[in-house]
Parts: sequence; structure tokens; C-alpha cells
Amino acid sequence: MQRLRCFKSCWQLLRSSCEGAAKRATSSRCYSHDPSSFGLLFDIDGVLVRGRTPIPAAKQCFRNLVDRHGKYKVPVVFVTNAGNCMRQTKAEHLSQLLEVEVSPDQVMLSHSPLRIFTQFHKKCVLVSGQGPVEEVAHNLGFEDVVTIDMIREAYPVLDVVDHNRRPKDFIPPNKDLRPIDAIILFGEPIRWETNLQLIIDVLLTNGNLGNTWSSTQYPHIPVLACNMDLLWMAEAKNPRFGHGMFLVCLENLYKKVTGYDLKYEALIGKPSVVTYNYAELLIRQQAAKLGWNTPVKTLYAIGDNPMADIYGANLYNRYLQASKHTKAKVQAKSCGGGVDPTAQSVDDHHKMTSAEMGGATVAYESREDLPEACSSILVCTGVYSRDQQELPSDPAQTVTEQHIFHGHRDFRFDPTLTQPSFVVQDVKEAVELVFQQEGWPLE
Repeated sequence: MQRLRCFKSCWQLLRSSCEGAAKRATSSRCYSHDPSSFGLLFDIDGVLVRGRTPIPAAKQCFRNLVDRHGKYKVPVVFVTNAGNCMRQTKAEHLSQLLEVEVSPDQVMLSHSPLRIFTQFHKKCVLVSGQGPVEEVAHNLGFEDVVTIDMIREAYPVLDVVDHNRRPKDFIPPNKDLRPIDAIILFGEPIRWETNLQLIIDVLLTNGNLGNTWSSTQYPHIPVLACNMDLLWMAEAKNPRFGHGMFLVCLENLYKKVTGYDLKYEALIGKPSVVTYNYAELLIRQQAAKLGWNTPVKTLYAIGDNPMADIYGANLYNRYLQASKHTKAKVQAKSCGGGVDPTAQSVDDHHKMTSAEMGGATVAYESREDLPEACSSILVCTGVYSRDQQELPSDPAQTVTEQHIFHGHRDFRFDPTLTQPSFVVQDVKEAVELVFQQEGWPLE
């Protein structure tokens, strides 16, 4: 119950910030064509860029999305599973790349929802990844942060796979670190062997690295992981290993050593529902800044990865339908109506695991301003490609990444969730399709 109250209070704070933005926004510029209003969620890698190389259609697409003053016509948020930098840095990079202004408020990294996990903010946390992970952690609200390098320095004989990194001549004494209460996995590290070894050490010593291993310490200290992408698309012709691959290694090592499954307190980033809930709050903020007075009715999520972008958008759409169903049940009950005999089967169909929710085990919301739907659009410029995979001739069939499940271990493989609402060649075609669907002029 305490965890539930914590999440609810944090969501309330975030909503309040959106309402504040709405009050500050002016209504002089409003592109909303009542009663239709929508927002766009863009993946980045494989949709807008391949590594450092822009995808040609991206610049033209964003030229069409802004007016002659450079202001967006509709709410736009960039939702990426990357997490090795600050939002400001990513926004500056996108601004330069797309030649339109992108603010940090429009950027959502895989770790952004960690802001609502306030129950860990005052605990001592170990962070793993690359880039400014310590700065990122502090920016998210974590006050007591330990890095992998700090552990290496405090315990010089723990990291010995690379012989050149072993202590020479004499072994320095250990410098005891404070006990570690939780582990935050931001993204794939540079030296996998180092991070795998030291994370296992932390798990098997219950956060006290001066102790000996004990597999009886189960369940282990909390682990929160961001970005479950098994593969991602850079400049290379074929996909590259993502953080999801690192998690596979960690899970299997822990299982091999202890005989137990590695447990996650939270799995954050696409395709978890908590990620899309957070993105929807950012969309609402952007709508308020545009002066929109009506809620955003439809979200369009544009991505290249069937198991992250498409699965996530469809899972969130299922969450929205469940929320709508919950609201209808509450209204029927308050009006003294009878219970629909099919209600339980509908509830079972929409039921999600804690992992799919992102660890945020909150009840389905029934507030008035939730979007009505989230549509998924798959582009063929990244992980998914028409050249490598034939599209099913029957629309009822699903795109399943060659029928191999690339999702995370704790997510169910539901083939219907990997089926996009639309398939297009690139992001320019995706945006043109959305505006056509909504009856909006793009010029």
C-alpha cells in the first residue's frame, strides 16, 4: 500500500506541472481542429537516425511539422530507450540534426520515469551504464550514488578478468563503501565483464562487498533496469546488441551461480506501460503550451522495433481500453446498473503483469483526460526492414521478427501486440499518414 500511495502522489505532482503549463499557455496560437486532437511519439534510433547519420526523410518530415515561425503544429515528444546522456544533450543533438528547435521537455529517455520511484531516492544505489551515469542519477533525484568505478577503486581485487587492470606489485587495502541498497541499470556498459562481475558481487553479498557470497540472500536487493532492447540499429547493416542483451547475460549468470531467477523491482523504458504513461504526461504538457484546451484523444507512436516500439504502443493501447472499461463499470455501478456477465472475461484479457506495467503496480486510471487510443506505426528504416522480412499477406497475421521472441524474459509473448496499426517506409510517410487519418492539412 505504501508503494501504491507513493506512485499515486508522484503522478499527481507530474499532472500538476501539466496543469500549470496549461495556465501559462496562451490561446493565441491553437492548431487544434475540434473535436480531433492528437499527439506524436517519435522513436529516435532507426526512425530519425542510424547512429550519427540522419535518415533523409527526417528533416523534411519535421519541416512539415512546424509553422513558418518554427512552432510545432501538434504536440511532439521523442521517446527513446537510449539513456547514456542528459535530456538537454539529447535535445541539442536533435535540434541540430532535424533543424528545428527541440526542448528538453520534449525528450524522454529510458530512465526518465525513475523520477517517480521516490522510495529509492534517499537510498544508496549502484548505477551501471556508460556516459555521465552519476550525474544522470542525481538529476533524476537519487541522492546517494555509487558507480562501478567507485567499487573498483574501493575493492581493487574484484575486477580481474583483464590482466592489465589487476593490481601490480602490491595489493592496496580495501576502502569500505557504505552498504548498497539497490541497483539501477541505466544501459549497456563499455566493459561488460567488469559490470557483470561486480553486479553479481553486490547481489550475492546483499550490498555489503566486504562479505562473502551467499546464495541464501534471496530475494536479493532491488534491481531496477532501464531499456530492454535486445537489438538496435546504428550505421551497420545489421542490428547491434542493446542493453537487453546485457540483461540476458546478467540473468543467466545469476541463475547459473545461485539457481534462482534474477528479480526486477522495475523494468522501465519501452515497451513498459509506465513509460507511455509518462510520455502521455509530456504530450499533455506540450498540448498546453500550444494553447489546446481539449484533451489529446489519440497518440501515434512511430518506431522501427516490433518488440519495443510496436509492442509497447499496443500494450499501452490495451491499458487505455482497460481504463475505459473500468470507468464504464464504475459509472454503471454508481447508477445501480447490473454487472455485465462478460466483464470478468474482458478484465482477464486486459490484465497485465507487474513487469509489463513497469513495476508501477497501480490500478487502471479512469480520469477524464486519458487518451482514447494509441496507434502504432512501424517504419522500415531500422530494426524492421521489408528487405529482410516479408510482410504477411493476411492482415490478421502478425509481424513476429522471424517468429523469434526478442522481448524481455518477464514479458509475455502475445503476437497480437507485435502487429502494427500501420506499416510505412519511413518517418515522412508515417507523419503524412497520421495527418491524413486525422483530416489535418500538413502544408
